[in-house]
Amino acid sequence: MLKRLVVTGYKQHELGIFDEKNPGIRFIKKALENRFRALLDEGLEWVIVSGQLGVETWAAEVVLDMKEEFPQLKYAVLTPFLEQEKRWNETKQENYQMIIDQADFHRSLTSKPYEAPWQFIEKNKFFLRNSDGILILYDEETDGSPKFIKKEAERYAEKCDYQVLTITGDDLRVVTEEEQLNDWDH
Repeated sequence: MLKRLVVTGYKQHELGIFDEKNPGIRFIKKALENRFRALLDEGLEWVIVSGQLGVETWAAEVVLDMKEEFPQLKYAVLTPFLEQEKRWNETKQENYQMIIDQADFHRSLTSKPYEAPWQFIEKNKFFLRNSDGILILYDEETDGSPKFIKKEAERYAEKCDYQVLTITGDDLRVVTEEEQLNDWDH
């Protein structure tokens, strides 16, 4: 049973998305929503993110949008260190603060600001140990930061009862086509 799902994927800049008006965000959010809906039938209760800009913050926004229909769905933001948003611009900081404020649970996994990559490594280990599965928006053909957690999750799944789910570029193309057909119908 998949009750606690970690969601991660590309950072915003890795997708070439530099503002919230980018039309691609809508399709990514729709792909996440579709997956959450399917997993709710399997007992999904928690979506867990570390709050990095991109797929993770969009996943939190999708959960917020779905709460009216699925009040039992919650999300947690567990940051790898304090003040993760310190160097972001004001708009991104405000959006991040809204996601933090509305989270059902929030804390930092270390009680200090960024020091070194070990904080990300520890965050990944914590996430794998404290969830039932992971959903990664990642495509083998487009390199990026999600490849590290994907490899780690696959190794973890070999030893433990753990689900590694992905949303690939092909999945996004299908969602985009479906959404564009829906736009034509309306």
